[in-house]
Amino acid sequence: QVQLTESVGGSVQAGGSPRLSCRQLGSIYSVYCMGWFRQGPGKEREGVAAIDSDGRSSYVDSVKGRFTISYDIPKNTLYLQMNSLKPEDTAMYYCASAARDCPSRAVESYYDHWGRGTQVTVSS
Repeated sequence: QVQLTESVGGSVQAGGSPRLSCRQLGSIYSVYCMGWFRQGPGKEREGVAAIDSDGRSSYVDSVKGRFTISYDIPKNTLYLQMNSLKPEDTAMYYCASAARDCPSRAVESYYDHWGRGTQVTVSS
């Protein structure tokens, strides 16, 4: 059984550069997709970034060039480095994993396991 636990988020100022982490406990897969999703106030949950077992990463257009997803295999920990934060980045952030390669498009139902989420609030 796989469990995902995100680090505690919090309130940050615009332009800040926090890093979120997601520790995975349980089975280790040779092929996987791990991703970050977020849901802002009054918005649908959207895929932010994903990385597969070959190290390939992808991002939603709104965070390209600002966010970086990475996975530390020995620590079984997923990271999301967020730079130049904007108020529009305010959201609940969730990590997710699947025991298969990443899909061509971010789809919630594709993932098998989810963390409970962590709130990130960006102030002006």
